[in-house]
Amino acid sequence: MSTRDARGRAGRGLLALGALLVLLASCAVALGVGSVDVPVSRVLAVLARRAGLGDHGVDLLEDQLVWQLRLPRVLGAVAVGAVLASCGAVLQSLTRNDLADPFLLGVSSGAGVGAVSVIVLGVGLGGLAGEAVLPVAAFAGALAALAAVLLVASAGGGALRPHRTVLAGVAVAHLCGAYTSVVVIMHGQGDAARRVLAWTLGSLAGLRWGSALVLAAAAVVALVWFLAYAERLDAFAFGETSARSLGVPVAATRWVLMVATALVTATTVAYAGAIGFVGLVVPHLVRPLVGSRHRALLPASAVAGAVLLVWADTAARSLVDGQEVPIGALTALIGVPVLVWLMARRTAS
Repeated sequence: MSTRDARGRAGRGLLALGALLVLLASCAVALGVGSVDVPVSRVLAVLARRAGLGDHGVDLLEDQLVWQLRLPRVLGAVAVGAVLASCGAVLQSLTRNDLADPFLLGVSSGAGVGAVSVIVLGVGLGGLAGEAVLPVAAFAGALAALAAVLLVASAGGGALRPHRTVLAGVAVAHLCGAYTSVVVIMHGQGDAARRVLAWTLGSLAGLRWGSALVLAAAAVVALVWFLAYAERLDAFAFGETSARSLGVPVAATRWVLMVATALVTATTVAYAGAIGFVGLVVPHLVRPLVGSRHRALLPASAVAGAVLLVWADTAARSLVDGQEVPIGALTALIGVPVLVWLMARRTAS
């Protein structure tokens, strides 16, 4: 190994360690911020007590706030941010489209159909009803939208082409959006309409340990799965012809990864609603730091997306006393200026 390669590997290792420390520090601060602030030292005391490392004088209020209410939410923010950012990096490579994001395949709009059907129309599934069925219905709607997109995109030829997939996603998203609008206008009364709006803008307020663990598992599975395809994704940077010449099964790889990104995105949307701009912006911010090789880009995007969403969620529940700001609105406020800056920078260069 050359001296330059050794230095480069050491630099990437230090960058990865620094990113993880930033993520851990962000989580520790987020666990202490809220309507009742808890010092970081007391947050660590609660975590130590739950880990069986002593009592540390933790009282019931601190334990309930940190462990029962805030930690599932912070864990969910980490998982959702990691999923959206890594999915964005994958889709931007597969489609060779800098504006690709996890909602490219109509997943968010499809999930909205399921959510609106439950919130406004009161649709239930089997013995489930109301809040219990909302994630299930949203996930089912997302999968139905994905199936429709893939069916339309592959009609007539079987090959899954990026431009056809994007157009099919746009068409299905508009159809789902039309259904949502009609249902809300015709049947939505005050509270139901507000709940639909809050869900479509994203929120982590309802996360508890069960849903947070589901999201964490989805994030781990997604990252491991994507890393297994890292070399194939690198080959896509040179175009389909070059990828095929390198022995990459282009069609099969695109099918598998697009379905995988849609499935994990559907999972996040089912529990947290639609949170935009994370998957679009984060990979562009990370590439100048770690390069375009997906072995480094994917975990770096996941960590950066997790940090972004932890802070966005902390701001969402802290900016206004007694009221929560939709997290999707905050990510849009952050994402739009960053996107404009990235576009201006690329034009200037």
